[in-house]
Amino acid sequence: MRVCRVGLVGAGGVAQRHARVLTGFEDVELLGVTDVAPEAAATLAGAHGARTFRDVDDLLAAGPDAVYVCVPPFAHGPVEEAVIAAGVPMFVEKPVAVDLETAERVAALVERRGLLTAVGHHWRYLHVVEEARQLLADRPVRMVNGAWLDKVPPVAWWARRDRSGGPVVEQAAHVLDLVRLLVGEATEVTAYGDGSPPPVDGADIDSVTAATLRFASGAVGTLAAACVLGWKHRAGLEILADGLALSLAEDGLTVCDADGERPLPADPDGARVAVDRAFVDAVRGIGDDVRVPYAEALRTQRLALAVAESARTGRAVALPTGPAARLTAAVADAPPAGPTGVTVDA
Repeated sequence: MRVCRVGLVGAGGVAQRHARVLTGFEDVELLGVTDVAPEAAATLAGAHGARTFRDVDDLLAAGPDAVYVCVPPFAHGPVEEAVIAAGVPMFVEKPVAVDLETAERVAALVERRGLLTAVGHHWRYLHVVEEARQLLADRPVRMVNGAWLDKVPPVAWWARRDRSGGPVVEQAAHVLDLVRLLVGEATEVTAYGDGSPPPVDGADIDSVTAATLRFASGAVGTLAAACVLGWKHRAGLEILADGLALSLAEDGLTVCDADGERPLPADPDGARVAVDRAFVDAVRGIGDDVRVPYAEALRTQRLALAVAESARTGRAVALPTGPAARLTAAVADAPPAGPTGVTVDA
């Protein structure tokens, strides 16, 4: 394959970023764009000399070599199913769904078809993440503290639980993905939300969520998520191992050990390019550096939804230990929290 012909499903901000990156590659042609808002698709396609397609089926009929699925969390499912049925390599932006059932169904279809996939967890392409992995290679992690403290993004669907999944699923998934990479799989989570939505019309998500995590390795951790600020305050994680403290975020890594403290800058824009480059190379058959295929993203989705479920019910949630296992029922003995704790559905 001399040139990779890519189709885009979605024309929002994330799709626009991918379009800019992909059209910067000499071996990529942006075939076209489809979106439920035709005018948005036409604007994005026109900016890059591409075509506008009526719908996903119309786009697939044009014979793309790969498809990028850049839709809001609630819109995942039917698009992926159509792309999988066509046997076209697929890049999916995170989160992969608003619920677990959709993600599990898509993952099963991907596995059955043996389809090449990638998911947009671009933080895995930060070179400081590899530095952190090397530093932790011979030191067991004792504790990890993750946080995503931010504002409500300016999109109408974000503050609705059934549309975005909430801050833990839609935003903090990046942090949880790195937690899994650097610490290992969590076996149980207990989380609490404040039961108070942010001051946005129609909002029903928790403004803040706090969670504790237990890992198969014996490590423990926490996660804090908030959308009550007017700015992005903190998104990253702190890791403690014997004689080592790491502070990792998208813009850099700070290492503290017996030799003192040393900051290592990161290149977030480079990571956003690298995740697309790796996928295109895999589609073209000239590379093998897809770090988060769909099955791997599903494990992060399970963890994020376990936190969200625990915050909703006030009960601990156990996570599956095998790759094919599904999220299990809550295990805490205590009854759900009342009005002063998490919001509980009857």
